Amino acid sequence: MLRKPQLRLVVTFHTTAEALKTEQVARQLGLEGRLIPVPQALSAGCGLAWSGPPETETDLKHALREAEVIPEQLVTLTI
Repeated sequence: MLRKPQLRLVVTFHTTAEALKTEQVARQLGLEGRLIPVPQALSAGCGLAWSGPPETETDLKHALREAEVIPEQLVTLTI
């Protein structure tokens, strides 16, 4: 069964280590989301991106700043 496209926050990274750290930080905060392959509409230094609901953006940005993770891009896409 195909999933219906929906609006998602997509965060890309320069390195896989940053992507994995983001997943860890998001889980610790209880934020909905997961690692995905980078969507074709984007390019990134590593092949992983974190995808979550757009409303998590503010909390995620703050948490990443605290964890000293610098995302490559934060975009909202329909995927």
